Amino acid sequence: MKNVKPLQESFALFLVSFCALAVSFGQDPETIKRAEAGDAEAQFDLGLTYDFGKGVPEDDIEAEKWYRMAAEQGHARAQFSLGFEYEEGDDVAEAIKWYRLAAQQGSAGAQLNLGNIYYRGKGVPKDETEALKWYRFVATQGFAGAQFRVGFMYDNGEGVPEDSAEAVKWYRLAAERGEPFAQFNLGLNIFMGKGTLEDYVEGYARINVAGALGISGASKAKEMMAKQMTKEQIAEAQKRSKEIWAELEASKGGDE
Repeated sequence: MKNVKPLQESFALFLVSFCALAVSFGQDPETIKRAEAGDAEAQFDLGLTYDFGKGVPEDDIEAEKWYRMAAEQGHARAQFSLGFEYEEGDDVAEAIKWYRLAAQQGSAGAQLNLGNIYYRGKGVPKDETEALKWYRFVATQGFAGAQFRVGFMYDNGEGVPEDSAEAVKWYRLAAERGEPFAQFNLGLNIFMGKGTLEDYVEGYARINVAGALGISGASKAKEMMAKQMTKEQIAEAQKRSKEIWAELEASKGGDE
């Protein structure tokens, strides 16, 4: 039974947050005045306004112009946005240049996109070691998707020697934040005693929760696990599943 990874990734969280920022600007005379006077934040705001068409017609050229002006002054979010524009336009070399500048200032978005570029070999030679470096930066900032990816790479020896214990550590961090694939892989490792103590009850419970979170392979995994468990263990695992679910719900409440 192989551990799974997501088939698709999204950077929607960052785009949504940018779009939300852009809503309030439009053609605000004061913002335009400050931008033309060289204010990097105002230049970035105008870039967002044109990028998302908030109060003005969408205009990629105008958006890029204002992003660049802010980015050249060291504005990290503008550097990320400019990098994203170049990546969307398939100029990966230029995207990497701007992502790196933003990443060096701690931009999780830029770090994540650099990781994705090197992991996939998009416009550059595939480099799992470089990808892991950038994913780890994002993971340490608490992003569950990156925590899962770091765990997966340790679990499968991608860009680093295989280390099941390290994989379990990162899977657990992501699972605690509600990451479904991390929950599934954590369950597999616990059930098999891979990188941690073997525990049929906890492993089955984690897989059960992963299924509730939408992982399609969870039902098949539970069927296979159940063949090695007693009825009492399965009943205990069902109870533990409810506890894990309650912990996740409580965690969501704390984030609000």
